[in-house]
Amino acid sequence: MLKRKLFRTMKAYRGQFLSMIVMIALGVGVFLGFQMEWVSIEGNTGSFFRDTGFADYRLVSETGFSQADLDRIRDLAGVDAAARYLSVPADLKQRAGHSLALSVTTDPAVSGFLVLEGEPYDPESPDGVWISDKFADANDLRLGDAVDLDYQNLTLSGTIRGLVKASEHLICVRDETQLMPDYERYGFCYVSPELYEKTLGFAFYPQIHVRSDLSKQDFIDAANTALGKTLLVLSKNETISYAEAMGESEEGKTMGAVLPVLFLLIAVLTMVTTMHRLTVQEKTQIGTLKALGFRDRRILRHYSAYAFWIGVVGACLGVGIGYWLAWFIMNPNGSMGTYLDMPDWKLWMPWWCVVIILAMIGMLTLVGYLSVRKMLQGSAADALRPYVPKKMRHLLLERSRLWQKLRFGARWNLRDSLRHKTRTLMSLIGVMGCMLILVAGLGMVDTLDAFLDLYYSHSMNYSSRIFLSQEVGDEELDRLLEAYPGDWSASQSVELFDKTVSLDVYHLERDAIRFFDDKEREVPLGDDGAYLCQRISRDYDLHPGDSLSVKPYGTDQVYTLRVAGVIRSVSESIVLSDRYAEALGVDLRPDSLYTELAREDIAQDSAIRAVQTKSDIMDSFDTFIELMNTMIVLLVLAAAILGVVVLYNLGSMSYLERYREMATLKVVGFRDRQIARLLIGQNLWITLIGALLGLPLGVAVLDYLLKKLAGEYEMGLHFRLSSALISMALTFGVSLIVGLMIARKNRKIDMVAALKGAE
Repeated sequence: MLKRKLFRTMKAYRGQFLSMIVMIALGVGVFLGFQMEWVSIEGNTGSFFRDTGFADYRLVSETGFSQADLDRIRDLAGVDAAARYLSVPADLKQRAGHSLALSVTTDPAVSGFLVLEGEPYDPESPDGVWISDKFADANDLRLGDAVDLDYQNLTLSGTIRGLVKASEHLICVRDETQLMPDYERYGFCYVSPELYEKTLGFAFYPQIHVRSDLSKQDFIDAANTALGKTLLVLSKNETISYAEAMGESEEGKTMGAVLPVLFLLIAVLTMVTTMHRLTVQEKTQIGTLKALGFRDRRILRHYSAYAFWIGVVGACLGVGIGYWLAWFIMNPNGSMGTYLDMPDWKLWMPWWCVVIILAMIGMLTLVGYLSVRKMLQGSAADALRPYVPKKMRHLLLERSRLWQKLRFGARWNLRDSLRHKTRTLMSLIGVMGCMLILVAGLGMVDTLDAFLDLYYSHSMNYSSRIFLSQEVGDEELDRLLEAYPGDWSASQSVELFDKTVSLDVYHLERDAIRFFDDKEREVPLGDDGAYLCQRISRDYDLHPGDSLSVKPYGTDQVYTLRVAGVIRSVSESIVLSDRYAEALGVDLRPDSLYTELAREDIAQDSAIRAVQTKSDIMDSFDTFIELMNTMIVLLVLAAAILGVVVLYNLGSMSYLERYREMATLKVVGFRDRQIARLLIGQNLWITLIGALLGLPLGVAVLDYLLKKLAGEYEMGLHFRLSSALISMALTFGVSLIVGLMIARKNRKIDMVAALKGAE
């Protein structure tokens, strides 16, 4: 009997049951999907790093390391393995304008690679080249093809022996100015030490890569002692591949702790409210079952089953949504597939998500149990009496003249909202959540557009950047400056407190590079001090007028700098003018020229290491913008579903609770259209308040996400008026649609049955 009643009740309240299942599924799905995303990143990249022997530390020296230096590092206590290493950009002769990171490791167990297709790695191969599979696919290169790589005045000729993936090039970008990989124009390859040394004529390796569990400071002290000099030591956290991969994981954690939790919270709160109101509507049925002799325990099990099965069905659907969402992000052709180049794309479901889902089902079942237990208190006669809302005291507003001036609909809706505070509050939370997600999503687009406009349209005021070789002489430098008139810069890695930062010196006469502060005001590069990026200023509490000291690696020189200003930068850097650098005694040779010439107007030269155009950098953003737009569409869709389900669910419960009141209104002469306006009006007022509260909350969440997700780009928050209006319009549109759906039900009100039901 109770089983048949279970299905009859679910059919009678199918709108509420379906909306609760959708809310639980959506909440669980979004929460699980985002958690699986960052856990899968850590799991897949972690196994990739282990399988390829990703180095923990990198020793760097412009003069190179000998075999004896390598042996001394290998002999250090706490060092597991070490190898001499080289990675330099080289032009591919077979594809004009395309280049590769030419890499060599003397030990494939350290900073090595995985062969996906072709011959195993042979360090003694006389012509072996193992090339990135993505670059090869984008450029129609096959196994057995001959390739010629130009680096400075050398040409390395070899044959493609294998297609590979390497953790050192997990994120394959030329430098920090390139946001997204472009595998058609830039990739990587490994060559055998035999081929490299034969082409060069001798063994020159500017890096030693080390696998070790030592702390950074302990390793630095041991390495400096072993080699008898101060060296630049970079930890894996200071490499693009590792830092950015872990950054993606941290960003996933941050996202997983904000929007998905909001979805899950609203889903659970909506479920709690709906189950309570459902048991209120079933009060007479509960009393009837009790009068027929059903024990309280059996009635409790019956009604608790509603909440239990809603939780189970919603959670199962949510797990499916979560896996789809995680796969959408974490697959070779998804958003992460365009950024991370790794062999495995397994989805990892965190164990705590299973615990949270089971706990949620248990909590929902408990809510159903407690809601019914309250109705079972007292005798069967008490339970058979219809539910009577708490009596309301007259509002202070009702004693004012303003109350008398309000229309009947405004007074009726205000009293109803205050009588059913929980339902009203949940509607407000649902609208605020919808508005918050829309503001955060559209605000991300506005912020990115402003960042691109500021950084790439105003800051980068040149056409091409020419990277000079390290061995360029004074005569060659003068020749290049005459051939390609423009500004220049020089960079050097220096030690600042406990980290490595870039010391950048600029000679700017043609305004090739411009700098801006946090207010997007242009900052002229003066000759009276250094300019810090925002991260250095924030992390070390440095402000204009303060002083700091930096130490170049490989020397005992210490430069004491005066802080002249704080600027935005995409890299952790300290910027100096060439005149201020000269006054300090900073001796740096130009390593980059900035010119208005196009790439095709720059001739190949042994003194030119590479050429990067401004359009190359901008093109790398196209994929990123496409991915961002896809994510925004998903967020807007999720926000719309959230608003529709929450408002429809609570609107339906409001309709059931006010069924007798609306029947009374129809009896006294109110038409269906007038009653519909009352229902829609209450929805719109709640929507207005929720939207006004959700707008600043959305901006606050956007600001938090920018600091956590894009701190390295030092973006400033931007939120256009048009985005605010679109968010408001979408939120009100959802509310109006739901209001119309609910209002249509008043045509089916049975006035006689409604008014006799309370006798």
